[in-house]
Amino acid sequence: MKNYIKISTSCSVRAFVPGLLSILLFAWATNTNAAGFITDDHQLSSKQKRVGEAYYRADQKWMAYQAEVSDDNPFYQIYLQNLVSGKVQQVSPGTGKTTCSWVHPSQEKVLFSSTHDDPDAKAKMDAEIEERKSGKRRSYSWDYDEFYDIYETDFEGGKIKNLTNMLGYDAEASWSPDGKYIAFASNRRAYTDEISAEEAALFKANPSALIDIYIMDADGSNVKRLTHTSTYDGGPFFSPDGKRIVWRRFSSGGREAEVFTMNIDGSDQKQITHLNAMSWAPFYHPSGEYIIFSTNIHGHRNFELYMVDVNGKQEPVQVTDKEGFDGLPVFTPDGNFLTWTSDRTPEKKGHLFHGKWDHEKALKSFSLK
Repeated sequence: MKNYIKISTSCSVRAFVPGLLSILLFAWATNTNAAGFITDDHQLSSKQKRVGEAYYRADQKWMAYQAEVSDDNPFYQIYLQNLVSGKVQQVSPGTGKTTCSWVHPSQEKVLFSSTHDDPDAKAKMDAEIEERKSGKRRSYSWDYDEFYDIYETDFEGGKIKNLTNMLGYDAEASWSPDGKYIAFASNRRAYTDEISAEEAALFKANPSALIDIYIMDADGSNVKRLTHTSTYDGGPFFSPDGKRIVWRRFSSGGREAEVFTMNIDGSDQKQITHLNAMSWAPFYHPSGEYIIFSTNIHGHRNFELYMVDVNGKQEPVQVTDKEGFDGLPVFTPDGNFLTWTSDRTPEKKGHLFHGKWDHEKALKSFSLK
């Protein structure tokens, strides 16, 4: 998942398409909107233990997300929901950890990261279950497991294919709008390349330090590294026209992050936010005119959604205003709704929230209309 924060995701049930209202039982409505950008916002998920990182297919008929459901596995698994029929299908193997799913824009394929090929995957699951039973509490930190690989599978969870098949953390992947490319994050060079003594020390202290953004062809070939830093570059998503990538870059200490964009060949890297806070999980609006993201500018544990114009020329605009975690936002492909992950539940566990998005008001807030 994409990060250091204690949330119930890494790294959604989506749009109000025909039939969805009769399928989903919405929980209470909440007043999450700081300036009227979101209306009719509701909690979407409720039956799972925790849910997060939901993403839509281009036709808005399918949604992939990660959820903890079973007592037999304390880690997330990947699920695909048909938003017309309501059918839910687990598409990950059920062993090990998974994160960061994505639905192919036109083919019946799901992308996700998993450690199910780790020989010790089952033992690690059992150890986590026993630790939870013991009541022990440990500080949260995202696990950059070196057995994470990127897989694709069909809509039934069969024909699973490993696209990276390399030691190191390979995750946070998404297809380009035309389905030709995959952008992802990886620290593979720490396992495969000769690195300096300084980088080796950095990696030993923090395995996320050598995570960079990569791009590859959809079949896993022609892998190219796009960022070259000694800090964590991750969470890449393509722009609606497929020409640019948005991502977040952490500071060397890992306590701050800013939003960046670049061309898909790695050129023209631009810093979009300058908030000196933890600003991450950026995602383009389908119009391509602005980016939504999450930031803790209001306090260490208070993450709110903000948006910023794609060139970062104006001050970011606040979208939500609730205590706790609001993050991992994603627009429906038509740009009319927003789905995100929040822990504003009685159990303080992450679940999916969803509301109608006012694009016209967003444009006016940046004087773009």
